[in-house]
Amino acid sequence: MWRLLLIAILLTALPTGLRAQDWQSCRGEQGVAAPVLRDCQAVDGVLDPQGRALWLRSIVRRPDGAGPAALYVVGTASSEVWLNGQRLGANGRPGASAATETPGRYEAAFPVPEHLWRPGDNPVVIHMSSFHGAVRLDGPIAGIVAAPYPWPSRAVPLAVVFTLAGALFAAAFGFAVIHGLRRTGSSLALATLAGIAGLQAILESLRALAPYAYPVHGWRLVGIWLLTAAFAVLLVSYVVERFWPQARRPLIAFAMVAVGATVFAPGFDLKSLLALMVGLSLAATAAGVGVYRRRVGARLTLAYLCLFMATGLLFPAWLVDLSYFLFAAGLVLPLLMAEVVRLGRDDQQREIALTRAAARPNCLTVASSRGVQRIPLKDIVSIVGADDYVELRLTDGRKLLHAARLDRLEAELPAGFLRVHRSVIANLTHVLGFERDGSRGRLLMDEGEPLPISRNRLSTVRDALEAPTVST
Repeated sequence: MWRLLLIAILLTALPTGLRAQDWQSCRGEQGVAAPVLRDCQAVDGVLDPQGRALWLRSIVRRPDGAGPAALYVVGTASSEVWLNGQRLGANGRPGASAATETPGRYEAAFPVPEHLWRPGDNPVVIHMSSFHGAVRLDGPIAGIVAAPYPWPSRAVPLAVVFTLAGALFAAAFGFAVIHGLRRTGSSLALATLAGIAGLQAILESLRALAPYAYPVHGWRLVGIWLLTAAFAVLLVSYVVERFWPQARRPLIAFAMVAVGATVFAPGFDLKSLLALMVGLSLAATAAGVGVYRRRVGARLTLAYLCLFMATGLLFPAWLVDLSYFLFAAGLVLPLLMAEVVRLGRDDQQREIALTRAAARPNCLTVASSRGVQRIPLKDIVSIVGADDYVELRLTDGRKLLHAARLDRLEAELPAGFLRVHRSVIANLTHVLGFERDGSRGRLLMDEGEPLPISRNRLSTVRDALEAPTVST
């Protein structure tokens, strides 16, 4: 992820950085000891070995300093290097076709023995090819530079990124737990946002973690763009749902189209930057509407989004490489802490409400994402189980989710409620009749759709319906 920064430092701070116009492209062949080159012409544009083999020639100077030096080749290509007529080594095996090429690593360092350096100019020759790239890149060669050996340490930036990645994965886990408890859409969106940003932090750091073959680089760039695009759309979804819910569908649809259109931008760094900027700008628009409508938290959210939009405009490489993860962590971690505090207060209030409701046997105290409600038993038509939750179907057509298991409710409810199916409890006061359905049966209710009756409960249900009176 630090490619742009490191290459920029090396190319600008050292006199040995080689640009495309410093190279000559030649017709060449391997000689007895060194390559034989002819018909050399200056390279116009970028160094592009994609789909072909190149013989390149240029001049380098030894880097300043007494320490060892190397020639670094960074890009999607296999390469073989000579300096002053002496072979330094090969990264993979360049060839004239995919069959003859062996892919090399994306980053290659060719240490130069001290005795090979000459005062002043040192001719360098590179044989290069790229036939196994996953996608075609606008700038396949990130840089060729002579610099001190080994490569500058990445320990500090990696430590920062992995700290942020750990925090993001922790936030993703926390919001996933909250979603499991409360089933709220915002917690699911934030869990996904944090998880995506954490994954991208790992993917961005892959080059420093493993010396992968150059074809992997194309898939890595595609993955980074896809994760950035997903983050942008989810960010819009979360902010719109919170501050401008009326515009949720059209704004999310527009975000998906606009973010998807960034695939046509040149270069994957620009694709990722534009996708993120689209998400930030649309989310800022929704937050701005929230400020106009005086929604709680809208001002702080808008200021935060504008800060990172300004970062993207002034320092685009920093936004994609590092600020993006700072932004994601700074967004989700405070929200996670606020959500944990809120859940603690809700649980305390729920416990108080449940204690007060203990003396109300004619009501069911319902714990849902909206808080605690007391529902009269006579208003409950049926109860349908769904894992650790149940759905209460009421006489006015409403449906409420209640954080309880069906087995526990069956034991607590009075005799007027009967388990008619492994996932259904019926209030017998709302039953109109019973009808056969093959080997099973169905209860006809005065409101809502019929309820299924399990085969092994048919006789129990028939006996209950034939009883003289049923009351709740």
